[in-house]
Amino acid sequence: MDFGFAAADDEFRAAARAWLAAHAGGQGQADRRGWERTLGSAGWIGLGWAEGGYGNRTATLTQQVAWAEEYARSGAPPRSGHIGENLLAPTLLAHGSAGQKRRFLPAIAAGEELWCQGYSEPGAGSDLAGVRTRAERTADGDYRVTGQKIWTSLAHEADWCFVLARSDPQSTRHHGLIFLLVPMDQPGRIEVRPIRQMTGTSEFNEVFFDGAHARAEHVVGGAGDGWRVAMGLLGFERGVSTLAQQIGFAEELGRVVRTAVETGAADDPVLRARIVELWAELRAMRWNALRTLGGSGGPGAPSVAKLLWAGWHQRLGELAVEVRGAAAGVGPADWSPTAPYELDEAQHLFLFSRADTIYGGSDQIQRTIIAERVLGLPRERKGVV
Repeated sequence: MDFGFAAADDEFRAAARAWLAAHAGGQGQADRRGWERTLGSAGWIGLGWAEGGYGNRTATLTQQVAWAEEYARSGAPPRSGHIGENLLAPTLLAHGSAGQKRRFLPAIAAGEELWCQGYSEPGAGSDLAGVRTRAERTADGDYRVTGQKIWTSLAHEADWCFVLARSDPQSTRHHGLIFLLVPMDQPGRIEVRPIRQMTGTSEFNEVFFDGAHARAEHVVGGAGDGWRVAMGLLGFERGVSTLAQQIGFAEELGRVVRTAVETGAADDPVLRARIVELWAELRAMRWNALRTLGGSGGPGAPSVAKLLWAGWHQRLGELAVEVRGAAAGVGPADWSPTAPYELDEAQHLFLFSRADTIYGGSDQIQRTIIAERVLGLPRERKGVV
């Protein structure tokens, strides 16, 4: 397959690289919300939305890839606006009303409003059709949301949450669901509790909705249409951003290789073979991601991509601590059961990657999707232990 970049793409890439070199410094690390506004004011959020008047600048798909790759290489901070820009915005462009697009897309493109994703619940994580959060219609036609979400990334920073809830109390599974846009600033109605992770950080949260208010005009796709909208969003989750993720993976692999050389672990021919295998698999993931851009990979493409990178990243984490030797087993001097603590790169990579095969849809769920929707195998019986 020949996925090439034209001269215009190379010029776009050079401009992106120069801007990042000039701006991706300490400001972004110190003030992530301020960094989002800087990106927005310079026109780097919402690439490709300009045709509808919602984004900042016109960019082809290949130019969006170039920007994502250069951002990953630049050392710029992790994006707080990723969920709004790369998940909600494409969903609104595909399923939202004209009013919803006018209200929310410009604010995302300006870096002014941050979003979180209200999908997983206790007892309904990878099995998303089991959600129990309720959306009850009020006398004035709006909705009252009650329930709990979990593993909600960046909920402690978000202004809004898109919530999958059950609007028909008599419904089961993927029927009777609704996709709601809910403001987070509702004291007494929404509570966010950070979840402390093995790494000592708390990017994930529990979110409790106690009669939270959502306006009727903020229902995307209509009541009962939540499953279709939610599944459409998951397809956007593994698009251009996957290629940027792979740039980060390549840098992590490079650090593991350098450590292996420094510690002498690279003298082991078996370990060297594992490094080469990881390198080859990463290249294959890149070509698979390029092949499936624009939805050309078929209904199982997102699940295949998730299976590929999740297992790969876990194996890299295992190799990272192995090449460090005994030093990888030494805990941080500032360890505390309640306060943040510092891990070295190998330790953080190993511990954080343990969750890769669970979040975003577990490996078991991805294999079930491929079996049933792609291979046409008999559907799994529900409720069988």
